[in-house]
Amino acid sequence: MNGPEREQLRAQIEKLDSISTAPAILQPLLAMTLQPVDEVSIEKVVELISRDGGIAAQCLRVANSPLFGRRSIETVRAAVMTLGIERVRSILVGLCMNGAIPTDKWVLDRNAFWRHSLGCALVTQTMATKIGYAEPEKAYLAGLLHDIGFLVMSVIDNSRFRGCLRSAMEERRALDLSEQQIFGYTHEVAGALLCEHWGFPPELTEAAACHHQLEVMATASPLVCLVHLSDLLCRVRNLGYGYNEIMAVTFSQEAAWRHLVASYPALDEIDLFRFTLDVDSCMDQIAALVDSVFGPPKAVGATSA
Repeated sequence: MNGPEREQLRAQIEKLDSISTAPAILQPLLAMTLQPVDEVSIEKVVELISRDGGIAAQCLRVANSPLFGRRSIETVRAAVMTLGIERVRSILVGLCMNGAIPTDKWVLDRNAFWRHSLGCALVTQTMATKIGYAEPEKAYLAGLLHDIGFLVMSVIDNSRFRGCLRSAMEERRALDLSEQQIFGYTHEVAGALLCEHWGFPPELTEAAACHHQLEVMATASPLVCLVHLSDLLCRVRNLGYGYNEIMAVTFSQEAAWRHLVASYPALDEIDLFRFTLDVDSCMDQIAALVDSVFGPPKAVGATSA
């Protein structure tokens, strides 16, 4: 994408009513998410949630859902205690981002989108911890937000993005390949521009911008490499965007893996078979949490009435 086209897309993003302004609690939420869980103040979390009546109500609803035993939770503080800081942070980011997109503009099934995003967050953080990466919380957030560009694509040109999804489903190929063919750019470009517009940290912007770019993996930052590998692992384990891609991946041969091993040799000691089994064991819980927050999934690629 050349400079003028990029600036035109940036201008489109800045003019969008629905996603041009970050939700009021998003910036303090991101700051909180970058802290280790044991350093996050429950009272500050409660205060943050209480600023938005809709989000507070949603947290109460989830805390009282069958997933958590249908307890009689009546206060935001009790909801936070029931859900736990880790879940609350994921729920809040999801609700903030979800609220930025009008319901009729969602192209991907939003449950599939958030299952993939939460799955990537979990895998990125777990892998970061195993190899000794210094900021596993940042790794979690990078995994959670790496596909934020899909939100932009859905709103910028909903009809063409639906065409991208149909094409990717029919050919069982990666969605970014269809985006490049139809739009001339991918959700990475759109996501990076939205991250810049919302003032996200540069490392998160870079992860959104580069996680599919194989040609940069040999020199990319460790965070980009971690997100790239986690995204691949989730898609290989059928935690993608609601359709099956034809994929053949040998992780040890990935440029991102080889580059990361040079700085983090502990990566080569990970038993990927056991690691993927551990990931799979968490997926039902992720799916249940997402469905509890956003309701039952719809058919992927379905159009709104």
